[in-house]
Amino acid sequence: MALVPSYIKKLSPYTPGKSPEEARRETGLKNFIKLASNENPFGISPLALKSIQGSINQLNRYPDSSGFYLREKLAKKQNLKIENVVLGAGSEGILSTIMRTFLLERDEIISAKNSFIGFRILANASGRKTHWVPMEDHKYSLKNMAKRINEKTKIIYIANPDNPMGTYITKQEFDVFYKYVPSRVLIILDEAYYEFAQQLDDFPDSMLYRYDNVITLRTFSKAYGLAGLRIGYGFAREQLIKNLMKVKAPFEPSIIAQTAGNAALDDNNFLKKTINSNNQEIHYLISEFDKLAIENIRSATNFLTTKWVSENEANKVADFLFNNGIIIRKLNSFGWKNYLRISVGNHNENKKLIYTLKKLYG
Repeated sequence: MALVPSYIKKLSPYTPGKSPEEARRETGLKNFIKLASNENPFGISPLALKSIQGSINQLNRYPDSSGFYLREKLAKKQNLKIENVVLGAGSEGILSTIMRTFLLERDEIISAKNSFIGFRILANASGRKTHWVPMEDHKYSLKNMAKRINEKTKIIYIANPDNPMGTYITKQEFDVFYKYVPSRVLIILDEAYYEFAQQLDDFPDSMLYRYDNVITLRTFSKAYGLAGLRIGYGFAREQLIKNLMKVKAPFEPSIIAQTAGNAALDDNNFLKKTINSNNQEIHYLISEFDKLAIENIRSATNFLTTKWVSENEANKVADFLFNNGIIIRKLNSFGWKNYLRISVGNHNENKKLIYTLKKLYG
């Protein structure tokens, strides 16, 4: 009998973007800026940082397994009950719990091909049949996803906005799609970039729908600057959350993560600064990319994905930037070989990026 299932043997582990420390070891360069992982360029929320410092002396204790205070605050923020909220180690942690909770052996999954690689790994690791539907114009094709729904479909995953393209499905598109989804099918709406997309008039904020078979996932990693603490949260009807709470790891997230998330929700100044800066800087980058004739996809997130004439050209650009102290994300592992994803940094970081690209193309 094989010790490892065949579908696990076929998996490739997730490969993150290089850290500045790793880049310094490889090149010997002293200064690197990282524009590869869609992190907050302003660091951590000051209120969250203060709360972390105050919770250090509690680290000999296990965290509150129910996450009561953070779940209560999130529930009040959305006018929900605490029973409608679940926490996890990032949205990926909750995704993993969803898969373990609801998938039966015969169940099937539907999602977009070449979308969020974290979900692709989880789906393939589940051993269930997954229908990977090609994107159209760098967007989820909900029309073609609806055609794949059958009597075995259990989970439909939609990253909205998408990573790594930065595109989003609209209210109208989602409303039409939902008519084709049976009530027994769970729709996961992964809104990791919600804070950046919510300002768009046609963005379908899932909390305005509150359908019984929709699970909303969000995170503190992006806009709130808590990527290193791995804390995410989900909203769904009480019966779904009740079962997720049975399966999730009992002491997840950590004391520090729960405390920081609670404080970050009160830091409206930091959130406003982050969103306003992102709006300004993404327009700056688009303007400069257009001047350099660098094709880029309009984004509802805190990153821009660029398209190059070939995989070789994309690699040349990424390597040139790397050798000049800038880390961006190659998208080969996502399936987009001639594309590069570039996080929106602060203004000085973005100026250095443009200056370096001009050295290559100016």
